[in-house]
Amino acid sequence: MKVFVVLALAIAAVSAGTILPEEKNFIEPRLFEGRITNGKDAAEGQFPYQVGLSFSSSSGGWWCGGSLIDNNWILTAAHCTSGASSATVYLGATVRTSPKVTYTVSSSEFRQHASYNSIVLRNDISLIKIPSVTFTTYIKKINLPAIASSYSTYAGKKAIASGWGLTSDSATAVSSKLQYAEMEVIENSVCADTYGSLIITSKNICTATPKGTSTCSGDSGGPLALYDSNTLIGVTSFVHSAGCQSGAPAGFVRVTSYLDWIKEKTGIAY
Repeated sequence: MKVFVVLALAIAAVSAGTILPEEKNFIEPRLFEGRITNGKDAAEGQFPYQVGLSFSSSSGGWWCGGSLIDNNWILTAAHCTSGASSATVYLGATVRTSPKVTYTVSSSEFRQHASYNSIVLRNDISLIKIPSVTFTTYIKKINLPAIASSYSTYAGKKAIASGWGLTSDSATAVSSKLQYAEMEVIENSVCADTYGSLIITSKNICTATPKGTSTCSGDSGGPLALYDSNTLIGVTSFVHSAGCQSGAPAGFVRVTSYLDWIKEKTGIAY
């Protein structure tokens, strides 16, 4: 049996509650396999923009998700790239261990946000540059929202999160298949009732997690996409310390708040 050791990067105590980042999973001898809690199995090619990321450091390794936003750029979470010396990138995978393409890149190809704060998970966003990949049925980019003078809050909109994170808070069985869950975006004011205004700012987006359907450990950095369009609106960031199935909102980085930063670092603009 594999041995699993979970390392919480940060615990931020606020007046309304406590949060945990979607934790890095340090294990021996292989990286964690799992899924979104109470999610559904993804069909092959259903989420061609989904990226798997296996990070390495001097103290161990961990698994995260990401989104392919161009032929040679991946968007993920800063708490995933933080402390890593390299990353192996899995593209076109449904079964995590069977990608269509893999690349290994060093930390010199990471573009972690300079103002990332691990205590309150502020600016929890990073980019990874990879060799240019050819788009296929199984490997395609997801669109970023168009740069505009104002943006939708997306409150009330349906969205889809996907990844290979934990299946439950006490999972003993694991699945290597990509999972997804349909979620509803909620108002930031509702989310702040749980986490407080120190954690929830205009640069966050939150979803409800009814019946324990949520992102979880290992989904970090993965996509939150609008249900009715191929548009990325969130980067998986944190859940409540009470657990992924606690019913507390799931937290994401709001992509529209970082479009200028993404354009500056990559040259990509919509």
